[in-house]
Amino acid sequence: MPELGKYATEVASAYGVTFLLLVIVSIFYWQKSRIFKRRLLAVEMRKDA
Repeated sequence: MPELGKYATEVASAYGVTFLLLVIVSIFYWQKSRIFKRRLLAVEMRKDA
């Protein structure tokens, strides 16, 4: 890893914030997919009944 000198804190915090945002977006889309799967299953069940 290159020596960052006086910018080490800023670079490390930028990586941390980026990682946190990726986790938040991933959780958001995972929850949305679960909701849509549940809705699709309900529609399919109504169609079959």
